[in-house]
Amino acid sequence: QVQLVESGGELVQPGGSLRLSCAASGGNFRFYNMGWYRQAPGKQRELVATINFVGSTNYADSVKGRFTISRDNAKNMVYLQMNSLKPEDTAVYYCNAANPSRSSWGQGTQVTVSS
Repeated sequence: QVQLVESGGELVQPGGSLRLSCAASGGNFRFYNMGWYRQAPGKQRELVATINFVGSTNYADSVKGRFTISRDNAKNMVYLQMNSLKPEDTAVYYCNAANPSRSSWGQGTQVTVSS
């Protein structure tokens, strides 16, 4: 089963940018569909962006035009470039790896957007 470790979360001012990284190990990475999800305090976990094994992407309406998901199969990495950050983007961001038989989650990384 694939293991996932997120990094890159921190405190940033509104309008700023961050890049989150997710390092995968222990599985055949290039065949997994990868995603970023987030969970704000008191709210359910929600989808942010996904990228499938052939590179097709999908975004939540709230982040379209601001966030970009990408993957590097040679490095077993997934990234989330976040621009024009808003306070409502504050959440714990989780990386997910999924195939038809299983789904794995990382431990999450905190993103706080505040002045």
